[in-house]
Amino acid sequence: MAEIGISIDGRAPLFEIEAQAQAAEAGGASTLWIACHLFLRDPVTTAALALAATKKIKVALMAMSPYSTHPVYIAMAAASLDEKYAGRVILCLGAGAPADLKAAGIDSPKPLVAIGETVKVCRQLFAGETADFHGQMFNVTGRRLANGGYRIPIVIAASRPNMLKLAGRQSDGVLISAATSPPFVKVCLDQAGAGRKSCIVYTKLGSLDPIRRPIGFVLRGAHHAENIRLGGAGLDQQALAAAYAAENWSEVDRLVNDDVVRRHTACGTPQQVRDKLDEYRAIGLDEIVLGGLDDAASIATTLEAIGR
Repeated sequence: MAEIGISIDGRAPLFEIEAQAQAAEAGGASTLWIACHLFLRDPVTTAALALAATKKIKVALMAMSPYSTHPVYIAMAAASLDEKYAGRVILCLGAGAPADLKAAGIDSPKPLVAIGETVKVCRQLFAGETADFHGQMFNVTGRRLANGGYRIPIVIAASRPNMLKLAGRQSDGVLISAATSPPFVKVCLDQAGAGRKSCIVYTKLGSLDPIRRPIGFVLRGAHHAENIRLGGAGLDQQALAAAYAAENWSEVDRLVNDDVVRRHTACGTPQQVRDKLDEYRAIGLDEIVLGGLDDAASIATTLEAIGR
């Protein structure tokens, strides 16, 4: 039976985070995955609030990018949280959304090298070792963390073959992006090989309308072309990207039609949601991370409806 996690994307006001975290814990969720999207809310601050408001739920920083945050600082943030809340912190690494990095003027060359080196730097620092790392992109030497000596799991967010293989070789697990169709998730898991396997699944009870824009935010990325192809929905990615950039929400809603939503999410009636989650579960996931739940009430209601 796959565990259930909850994803927080950084759109909700910070004063709501404690209630969301408490609803997730009370509903039986195993992990709270807190997104790191540029221009939204800071995940480290959000994680600290969530951990302080709960007793046992784990919190994952998802997915910290070495392009926007240096590996040493990433390690510092995760280790500092784990120092206070031992055993409850997970570090998820990822290259970051290309469109967001571009908007911030951040280049992102050689993502395999960048993520692979970041894993190695963080491993050394978490272990309490004096770093001695000389890579193509990062060099960290002669220093160690003041609060090292912790065993913090490292997960890689991946959706492309080489990054999936890297996750299987060097990390403790893989996280597959939200809005990914079951056929695409299966291909990803086959490529990732060993390690814990998690996937974000947008989930919404009732009307499909509230989930269209979050799906559009994800699927507008060119790296989701294969996901869309395998999912079988007809979606014009270029038109979607243009509509999102222009904040033409009526066009976004039109492009992300009911067929797209049903192929890439678990939405609808409670039974439709349960059936779709069973479809994802059958692929072999260790954890299904419910995304698109915007407040504590929706988290509690959804977890109750799926029988957690």
